[in-house]
Amino acid sequence: MQVTVNKSEVQGKVKVPSSKSQAIRGLMCAALARGESELVNPLVCEDTTAAIDVLSKVGIHVRQEEGLWHVAGGTLRPPDADLFCGESATTLRFMTAICCLIPGKSRLVGGPSLSKRPVRSLVEALGKLGVKCSIEGKTTPPVTIEGGTLKGGLTELPGNISSQFVSALLLIAPFAQKEVSIRLTTDLTSKSYLLMTLRCLRKFGVDVRSELDKFVVNKQSYQPTRFEVEGDWSSASYFLALGAVSEGVEVENLSTASVQGDRMMLEFLRSMGAKVRVTGNSITVSRANLKAINADLSDCIDLMPTMAVLAAMADGTSVFTGIERARIKESNRVAAVKEGLGRIGVTVTEDRNRLTITGLATKKPDAEKEEAAEEGETTEEGSTETAAPEPENTVIDSRSDHRIAMAFGVLGAAIGGITISNAECVAKTYPDFWESLKSIGGKLEINAE
Repeated sequence: MQVTVNKSEVQGKVKVPSSKSQAIRGLMCAALARGESELVNPLVCEDTTAAIDVLSKVGIHVRQEEGLWHVAGGTLRPPDADLFCGESATTLRFMTAICCLIPGKSRLVGGPSLSKRPVRSLVEALGKLGVKCSIEGKTTPPVTIEGGTLKGGLTELPGNISSQFVSALLLIAPFAQKEVSIRLTTDLTSKSYLLMTLRCLRKFGVDVRSELDKFVVNKQSYQPTRFEVEGDWSSASYFLALGAVSEGVEVENLSTASVQGDRMMLEFLRSMGAKVRVTGNSITVSRANLKAINADLSDCIDLMPTMAVLAAMADGTSVFTGIERARIKESNRVAAVKEGLGRIGVTVTEDRNRLTITGLATKKPDAEKEEAAEEGETTEEGSTETAAPEPENTVIDSRSDHRIAMAFGVLGAAIGGITISNAECVAKTYPDFWESLKSIGGKLEINAE
């Protein structure tokens, strides 16, 4: 479907959904714990549905109630068919590891986007632990695993491709025949997601020792437990950003004590001049004259599209580093952001690991002001500037990427005239996003095509 977002007078309160990343980690740990575990406030979305579907095919039953999932774990069995992971990279990578515990052959496949995302480093690391597994692409799925041969010992892998690889190994390490040591050959990026995994493991009774660039896990057992899923800072980022260019938005269901890396959104907003107020589990952000920012996004890479649209509305030139991994997400997000912002006249330049964005509010140099004098508007200081025109129905290709769609939804509400293609892709992590935007004054036109 297409969604056109017109300039909106946004103000109000939004309760953001629970964390997809925590929910899937909770599901996987519960599947490995013999007995029944409960997941409180889980997220129902395409990615968690994919995880539940795959787990059901290897013998794990999940009984879903409103706000509560009961997971009967410890009953893994060989699948009867391929395990389709949809577009959930977390599901595919975690299940690649978990299938190593299941005797026999398992084959994991993904949708079109997931089939382009790397998994080779994980497969190679599993091979060093005694598991026979292979991929059908050069670096990408499908993945075939012959399980039941997890010996343990020392393995190594790079930490700068995806922290999910390390998390996947940690999930199964307690079942190895001997102690598992995981050594990183590069610095770890997205450390917060690994911390999330470690917290989840600890909640289910699994202890991991960290030694500089190495993680060590002894043979031990998962214990069933009651696991509460936090609100999602990634999903919150869109409405927090919208607050900075509106009369104010209050976002509920957030913990400022969370280890989620996207909690950095608050510091970024403050640095850009936004007004931020924290009250319990609610964050209120209100309008500011946004100024440019220099920020390292390597540990909060999912914020890149949100920060890019904020930079597009700021005064000055923003520089974002640590953005290389954004190219291998659901889409090449660097290219998607550059193309989309370029369509509304924003200057964007990219390097391998750097994105530079000059905002629409940036004042023109004096030479350009003189050239614009005839058509422009005189300021209080007597200089002349030309305001950026409201775009007329600029079509943005979301590339079926939920984070691109939601980020440009924010931009549309702020400046108007943004039409987003394949806008239904928000269902991957935030199925009610467009309804939430509408509930606080977002002016939307939805075309089901």
